[in-house]
Order: sequence, then C-alpha cells, then structure tokens
Amino acid sequence: MGVNGSVLAIDAGNSKTDVALIGADGTVLSTARGGGFQPPLAGVETAVDVLGAAVERAFTEARADAGQVAHVSACLANADLPVEEEQLTAALAGRGWGRTVEVRNDTFAILRAGVDEPRGVAVVCGAGINCVGMVPDGRTARFPAIGRISGDWGGGSGLSEEALWFAARAEDGRGEPTELARTLPAHFGLDSMYALIEALHLGRIAPERRHELAPVLFATGAAGDPVARALVDRLAEEVVALASVALNRLGLLDEEAPVLLGGSVLAACHPQLDDRIRELLAARAPKAVVRVVRESPVLGAGLLGLDRTGAVPEVHARLRAQYA
Repeated sequence: MGVNGSVLAIDAGNSKTDVALIGADGTVLSTARGGGFQPPLAGVETAVDVLGAAVERAFTEARADAGQVAHVSACLANADLPVEEEQLTAALAGRGWGRTVEVRNDTFAILRAGVDEPRGVAVVCGAGINCVGMVPDGRTARFPAIGRISGDWGGGSGLSEEALWFAARAEDGRGEPTELARTLPAHFGLDSMYALIEALHLGRIAPERRHELAPVLFATGAAGDPVARALVDRLAEEVVALASVALNRLGLLDEEAPVLLGGSVLAACHPQLDDRIRELLAARAPKAVVRVVRESPVLGAGLLGLDRTGAVPEVHARLRAQYA
C-alpha cells in the first residue's frame, strides 16, 4: 500500500470534517475526523487550521508526509461562490499538503459519492438547501445557495422559521388555525406559542435548537394538519425546481440521469415529501432516476480526487468498496 501518488480527500461541513488519505491504488491508508469548517465565522486561516489538525492526524497514522500526496481534493462547506473556492484553494495550497489542490462546494462530494461516474444532479437539504450537477466533460451546474438573497427557500432552518411564523399567527388570530401552534411549543415542554417566542427571544432556548422543529413540522403534517402539509409540499416543489433547472443546464433533462437526494431532511425519507418529489419530478424530468445518497461524502471527495489524477475504474471501485 504505497503512499506516493496518493490523494488527500477532505469533506468539511459546518459541524465536522472527515479526512481520508487514499493510495494511488484506491486503498484507504488512514482517516481522521475534525471539527466544523466555518470560515465566515472564524476567518479563512483559522478555519483551515481546523482542517490541518485532522490532516496531520491522517498523515501520522499513515506514516506519510505531504510530499507524497499527488492531489488534494477538498469539498468544503461555505465554498458557495467561485471566488470563495479560489480563496480557499489558495489557502489550502499554502499549507503544502499536496502537489495540486482542488476545492469544491461540499455538495459535489455527496453527488460524486452517489454515482459511478461524474454525471448527475444532487439536491442536499440539511440545515440549508443546495443543488449541484456535473457531467464527465467537466461542465457543472450550481446555485449561489447563500440564503434568501440568492433566492433560496427551504432547509431545516428555513422550515423551522416558516413553521414558527404560521404557528405564532395561528395562536394570536392573525392567521389560519394550525396544530403547529400546539406541537411546536410542546416539543420544548411549553404550553403556548407565546411561551416559546419568549424563550427563544430571551435565549432560554438556544437559537441552534430551532432546527429541532423541522421533524415536528413533518410529524404534524403526517397527522393531517393542512398548514404543515402545505409547507412540506412547498419544499418538494423547491427540490424539484432545483433539480430540473440543473438537469436542463447540463442537457440531461430528457435523458436517463441520476437525481440524488442528500442531507438530513431528504435522507429521512418522510413519506409525504418523498412521494411528492417523485411525483413532481416524474412530470418535469420523466427519465430522472431518483435515489437517496447514504454513502459517506468523503468517499465522494476521494472519487473526485481520483478523477483528477486519471485513476482507472478499478481504482475507483476499490475505494468505493471500502465505504460500502
């Protein structure tokens, strides 16, 4: 298991980082896990230091050094715009972890992990929502995916905010009735939306706990609440809009092409959401093949690295088998 000519694969999300050192033959030589990657909050160099801690552990485990790494394939959260990818590429290149460096948004790792060749579209819905597509000739489709200013709607955080809005208005009479006015505060052991609003506003419930309300929304919808069900349907429409636009940009709309669903919200396979996505996509892209991605994203980063180094299919297959 030689280290020379290896690929350093990095998948870094907001909450954790996974690193894998992959030999030229596709064998995983070492792995490491680190903290979340948040350059908008920590600054680029401090955020890259977090990656560096995991990278160094992977090098130590494999008894390797950066001079033996042919290519660094880094799929990073918060690399949302090409200018951010360029900035992060320069920052990683400056660390000298490999002879060449390529930075992509972390959604590309999920896409590549789910396909045997770099072709298809992935929609990821976790805390936020994003979509990317790629084809073997190198063309990609993507969206800025930086929130409402770039036209985004959905994600666990967005769904929670919408649910709170409808529930608050239902309780005080400005909006239509919905069981969300009961189920959302009940999740935190409270008896009213007023109590929940106060607890969130005064910090008695930490802001990051709002994402816990997305599963409550789905459960309330599954129990038949019209408002909750309408929000779930709206998310399905957004997922299909992203996927179909990306397919069209790549000329895949009328071809049999994979549409991969990832992230905590989509991977949960909520029946209403899942069924509605497939129904709408069948109308807009009837040849699309829908599948939920359960493979590790760092596998995708590794496969992208092997694509870049020109590895033969057997090497790709060897790497994939180790993450089966």
